[in-house]
Amino acid sequence: MLITPRPGTNRQNLLDTLRTVRTAAVNERGGRPSTAYHRLLSYLEWALRSAQQLRNQVSPEDLTALVLSKRHDALLDGVGHLAGSEQQRLVNLLVDQELAERIETLEAAIDLLQSLMTRWDGREWFVVADSSFYIQNPDRLGDVDLHQVVGLPSGEHIRLLFPIAVVDELDGLKEAGKHRARWRAGHTLGLLDGTLKGSLSGILRRSRLTQDEVRGEISLEIVLDPPGHVRLPLADDEIIDRAVAIQSLAGRPVRLLTCDTSQHTRGRAAGLQVTKVPAKDPGPEHDWEAQDRTGNGTRAKRRERQAADAGTLKADGSA
Repeated sequence: MLITPRPGTNRQNLLDTLRTVRTAAVNERGGRPSTAYHRLLSYLEWALRSAQQLRNQVSPEDLTALVLSKRHDALLDGVGHLAGSEQQRLVNLLVDQELAERIETLEAAIDLLQSLMTRWDGREWFVVADSSFYIQNPDRLGDVDLHQVVGLPSGEHIRLLFPIAVVDELDGLKEAGKHRARWRAGHTLGLLDGTLKGSLSGILRRSRLTQDEVRGEISLEIVLDPPGHVRLPLADDEIIDRAVAIQSLAGRPVRLLTCDTSQHTRGRAAGLQVTKVPAKDPGPEHDWEAQDRTGNGTRAKRRERQAADAGTLKADGSA
């Protein structure tokens, strides 16, 4: 499972804590207290110690998935009611199954965290862009100079990450957006599909040497939601939340690219480095007063035609 470290959590410390909790769970499962009831109490002590160790490092949802499951709550409620000898077999089975599942979940979290620490440990800059960047940026993704946008030397490597919430937004715009939004969303998703070819990561542009300079590598990666993750009501808040989680997992700053003023403010407040990219220039401002004069604006012309039609009908009626 993909966990969500709390902001500021050290990745290595978290990994060490997960390993400690897992080892304790393995030892707990292999132990054989004198009675099933004593085993229940011993398991609950393990759960309490483990929750105390992880509470300040992972989200409440992750703590529930890793340690404080629904079965834990049921076993905790059973203290004082499961002491009878006729219930010992049931208690042993419940505790053993719960520990087995906690060990499996902890191992999955450890493996994925190790994998991310290895994959996200290269010398590269991490960038997350919201959908406004892909739609409103003057250059489409296939042509944009990300080094220039982010303000990096051309030789630096960039990993452009797509939280799955951004992909979902682009999918929606591809079907229901305005002409420009539909085209840009389709272009971005097509480039993403062509680069990843069914996997979660791929290289958009390899590092190369031109006549004047070294151009750094640009890779793309989709970041899926953790299992059981409940998205925030606002898509903008969800994207920032995922960018903050990536920042903790990667152990490095994440740059947010956006064309929206509100998203720029939200990102800065959440502790992200944010680049607000100017959207495509809409051109000079219209002469609104001239447009509203009779005979100019579309509505005015429509009213003029309607008045003329009404006058014609009146004249015909008089005749």
